[in-house]
Amino acid sequence: MADQFQDGPGPSDRVDDVPQVECSRCDAEWDLRYELDELQIGNRAVERFALDHRRHTGHFPDTVTPWIADCRRCPDGEEFLAERPARRWAETHARHTRHSVRIGHADLDEPVVITREE
Repeated sequence: MADQFQDGPGPSDRVDDVPQVECSRCDAEWDLRYELDELQIGNRAVERFALDHRRHTGHFPDTVTPWIADCRRCPDGEEFLAERPARRWAETHARHTRHSVRIGHADLDEPVVITREE
């Protein structure tokens, strides 16, 4: 009897519907087969690709809208792919510097301002 467990995904474990990512600034489109098959990062494939794309090109792909945390007093700021780390960065920056930090995202009607709690 053959062992039913194999090292790595078998032919039936391959993903048929591979996510696609487009970037109009690069005039290119990628499928995330590499992230899924080689890196085996599963549900985080789009996020990993977006972060790698930003790191290497200076911008995010079309389908990714970052949460932007900007200090209102100094030039410090960061971009995140989720609200929670943006909020954590803003709260930490405000706590240590006593600066107000603005958090913006396309889903927000208005930016949120984080200030240091006394």
